[in-house]
Order: sequence, then C-alpha cells, then structure tokens
Amino acid sequence: MSYEKVKQARKIKIGTKQTLKALKSGSVHEVIVASDADKKLILEIVKIANETNVPTVYVDSMEKLGKACGIDVRAAAVAIMK
Repeated sequence: MSYEKVKQARKIKIGTKQTLKALKSGSVHEVIVASDADKKLILEIVKIANETNVPTVYVDSMEKLGKACGIDVRAAAVAIMK
C-alpha cells in the first residue's frame, strides 16, 4: 500500500507547499495525495503532476499519511523524490 511506500522512501517532501515546490523543480518520482484533503488544496498538485507525467496515488486518510511520514499532524500530500 502507498503508506508503506512513504515509510520506505529515502527522501520525501511533506505537505502541499513542499510538494508543489518539488513538482515545479522536476525532482518528484511519485505524489501521494489524501482523498479526505480539501479539494482546493490538492487541485494544483494533481494538475501539475498530470502535466509533468508524475504518477499520483490516492490514499484514504490525511491522518494516516502524516503518521506514515513520521509526523504528529495530518498531511494532505507527500512527494516521493527521485
């Protein structure tokens, strides 16, 4: 499952701002997006990921995604870096 990918990834960027910045730099391997995140927050991330042919995977929970990243707060998006 995608939570395991996040746990095993060597380098990740956590959160919408960091994910957007990483996508714009072209150094993202895959984007993980929480389905329960505010659609306005993740719209641009999904759009840029599609435009740059970066795979986007959806998970069900921001809370679980945050825990998979090793943080105590929820995360709407995570970028797994190349």
